[in-house]
Amino acid sequence: MSGTVASNPHVQHWVDALTQARSDIARCTTTVASGRLTRAVGLVLEATGLQLPVGSDCLIELPPGYPVRHAEAEVVGFAGDRIFLMPQSEVAGLLPGARVFPRMSAGGTGGDNHTKRLPVGEGMLGRVVDAAGRPLDGLGPLDVAKRVPLSSPPVNPLSRAPIDSVLDVGVRAINGMLTVGRGQRMGLFAGSGVGKSVLLGMMARYTSADVIVVGLIGERGREVKDFIENTLGEEGLARAVVVAAPADNSPLLRLQGAAYATCLAEYFRDQGKSVLLIMDSLTRYAMAQREIALAVGEPPATKGYPPSVFAKLPALVERAGNGARDADGNGGSITAFYTVLSEGDDQQDPIADSARAILDGHVVLSRSLAEAGHYPAIDIEASISRAMTALIEPAQFETVRRFKQMLSRYQRNRDLISVGAYAPGHDAQLDQAIAMYPKIEAFLQQPMDERTDYDASISRMRSLFEPARAA
Repeated sequence: MSGTVASNPHVQHWVDALTQARSDIARCTTTVASGRLTRAVGLVLEATGLQLPVGSDCLIELPPGYPVRHAEAEVVGFAGDRIFLMPQSEVAGLLPGARVFPRMSAGGTGGDNHTKRLPVGEGMLGRVVDAAGRPLDGLGPLDVAKRVPLSSPPVNPLSRAPIDSVLDVGVRAINGMLTVGRGQRMGLFAGSGVGKSVLLGMMARYTSADVIVVGLIGERGREVKDFIENTLGEEGLARAVVVAAPADNSPLLRLQGAAYATCLAEYFRDQGKSVLLIMDSLTRYAMAQREIALAVGEPPATKGYPPSVFAKLPALVERAGNGARDADGNGGSITAFYTVLSEGDDQQDPIADSARAILDGHVVLSRSLAEAGHYPAIDIEASISRAMTALIEPAQFETVRRFKQMLSRYQRNRDLISVGAYAPGHDAQLDQAIAMYPKIEAFLQQPMDERTDYDASISRMRSLFEPARAA
């Protein structure tokens, strides 16, 4: 072939021209499409000259003299030829007309190169990362080789395995009275300062799950450190991944942190593992979406929350649950606990009301119980596990029913008993409730360093009624 080219001057001419063209192209400077910043008001920036899908990452040029050359932002909307951006951190120094560049995602291919992808993998166990997948624990780079997009396609509800096995959470009151199944989504409804974080830490340490994923969304930075070091502890962290997006992060990163924690849980579920997902809190997630939606002009609805908030909540929650099972009946699961902050202890708060409707049950923490030194401060009468009836035997359900009857009868007459207005002998069931109440209260209380497994919880609950049967 080389002899043919050398003997044909016409062919050699084209070969030389092609070689020269390649050399010229190699010397050319690569150009990247860019837009210009035209407006910056509040949390929202506007730019023109770019056409990017919602969710794309961008870099905004900063003037010389700043610690970084570019500010990171994300496309959150558009109107005509204008795109709306929201910075991912506090930005100072932006100038009118600053250039805006699209940021290509690592791992993106083809038309998918603007999709945000974050690291997942076994190497993340025992690590603490931020909402962008960057290590916060000072233990060096993450040992992962896979990146996945934040969003995932909806799961066909008919392909999910049913909730048919009990998950032991190590907390006596939940195991016995509010039995949780693998793949169930539960809400933890509480005001501030009633022991919510302590209860989450107990479940993180004592739950019989293969992997724990903790999403700390919108919490104070001090609480993040305290939860990891004291509440979760070394034992819990060893099999856990913690995603921290504290309150001083931008609303974008708080939203992203919740989605990233769910991505990690989905990855481990798809490996066939039992995953415990703890999200603290769902309310902060809703507040972050409210900030973004109001900033881009979405009208407020219920108590200032735009409609998009109530669309985002089920989209996030429905990603948890059981996966499909293989031919041998094996499959992974995500059992999720989402904390919901009830503003002013109002259980009819719009986010609390919406979460209650889309979850598979709720555990309500009572301020009055916490103030009385009753921990965990679970209000059994106001709490429910919707999957419980499919998980327990009829005899156990009868024990739970009698337990609640005794507790409810005592609580309704508590004031009369306290002031001595009730004379024993007038109501046999109330007399039994009064006699049993100290044992009921002891059963529902549990020190934070004590673990009670499922079988022990059921055995102790049944023993409360054995003397009554003997009598």
